[in-house]
Amino acid sequence: MVHLIFCLRRLPHLSREEFQRYWRETHAPLVQRHAATLAIKRYVQAHTIDPELSRGLAAARNAPDPYDGVAEIWFDLDELSARLPTSAAMEAGRLLLEDERRFIDLPHSPIFFAQDNVVIDG
Repeated sequence: MVHLIFCLRRLPHLSREEFQRYWRETHAPLVQRHAATLAIKRYVQAHTIDPELSRGLAAARNAPDPYDGVAEIWFDLDELSARLPTSAAMEAGRLLLEDERRFIDLPHSPIFFAQDNVVIDG
């Protein structure tokens, strides 16, 4: 299993609430519709909560401004590799990217694949 991590920053014209509502109510159903085509096994949205809770932690670490959320998607690597070159997967990817442009500041939102190393589970 591989894990795609997408650290999201909202477009400047959106409030945090508008961004999160669109992500939850519009984008999430779009991901669900294309999950089988893209071999998605699990999709989790981590929405930031009250920034005041994080300010002390961030200040102690001299951390940059927080992301507005983190999307996590898990794939079976072999299945993903087999499906990516298909026209259905390319179209699904195009539709997702088109929608992401409506609410995500893509140039300021890092995205990368990772392999999980579970240290504590439960």
